[in-house]
Amino acid sequence: MENLSGEEKRWRLVVEEASVGKRLDAYIAQVLTQYSRNRIKELILSDAVTINRATISEPRHKVKLDDEIMLVAPPPEEPEPQAENIPLEILFEDEHLIVINKPAGLVVHPAPGNYTGTLVNALIYHCGETLKGIGGVKRPGIVHRLDKDTSGVMIVAKTDHALNKLAAQFADHGRTGPLERAYTAFAWGHIQTRGGVINAPLGRDPHNRFRQAVRKNGREAITHYKIHSRYVGEGWEIARIDCQLETGRTHQIRVHMTHLGHPLLSDPLYGSGFATKANRLPDPLRSQIQTLGRQALHARLLGFEHPKSGDAMRFEAPLPPDLLALRAALLPFNQAKARQYQ
Repeated sequence: MENLSGEEKRWRLVVEEASVGKRLDAYIAQVLTQYSRNRIKELILSDAVTINRATISEPRHKVKLDDEIMLVAPPPEEPEPQAENIPLEILFEDEHLIVINKPAGLVVHPAPGNYTGTLVNALIYHCGETLKGIGGVKRPGIVHRLDKDTSGVMIVAKTDHALNKLAAQFADHGRTGPLERAYTAFAWGHIQTRGGVINAPLGRDPHNRFRQAVRKNGREAITHYKIHSRYVGEGWEIARIDCQLETGRTHQIRVHMTHLGHPLLSDPLYGSGFATKANRLPDPLRSQIQTLGRQALHARLLGFEHPKSGDAMRFEAPLPPDLLALRAALLPFNQAKARQYQ
């Protein structure tokens, strides 16, 4: 048996003497135990099996010694998202769109490993059948995404017209249009300047497919940042940062701040090398960071033009309880000089 898989599963089997005379479906099911006999039968009937390069579509076919059997099993289709009664914090809603305050820990749309319990499942339940098919079955109404563990303001379209209009604004990233996206982040270390622009292209990390990285041939990525507050103790410093996106790449703020040498607090993907820094901090700050459980990043503001009326709309989401607790633990270490950067 040999697995010749690409994205689809391709198997090469050679019949040995002990299996001579067995039914084709029974033989394959005996060797490839990850498939049920019914599934094997379906694949044979769909012309997915060849013997000695000839297509065999009869499950009862008897195999012979040294038969070379090739089976191609397409990847399973992702299930269509179903409605789930998951509470949503709705900031605004009309017949065209819905604006929510997404909590940390909520995945935006179904994907391998997260087919249920997502924002899409919650939206289908809340909006009913009208949302299905808006921009596609798998990601209905989704205009943009926030990382699973990033909290804050998100917008979802409820009609195709709204989706197209909003997508155009996000594609422009506010360069010539009305879109505005602002984030609050907490990062490690002393950032030399009071603010600046990070212009560094991003692409998939060649060493870790779950990460993004600054790549010479990556996609353009631009982040504007400004120091809001500095918190300083003995042997450590943390900055609260306001960030605005000029582009919207995956993990953009997280990667750009790490590129500067200042990863976000409690970022498991990009800041793991700084995890031991928390040990130097006094309690309760140390405990607050160690139990945060997600990157300290919050999408606090989203501004856009209403896709139907053309009205300017602007929504803000206050810091969630975990980041409010973090800020409270940091306040005793606030440096007055940081006020000049507000």
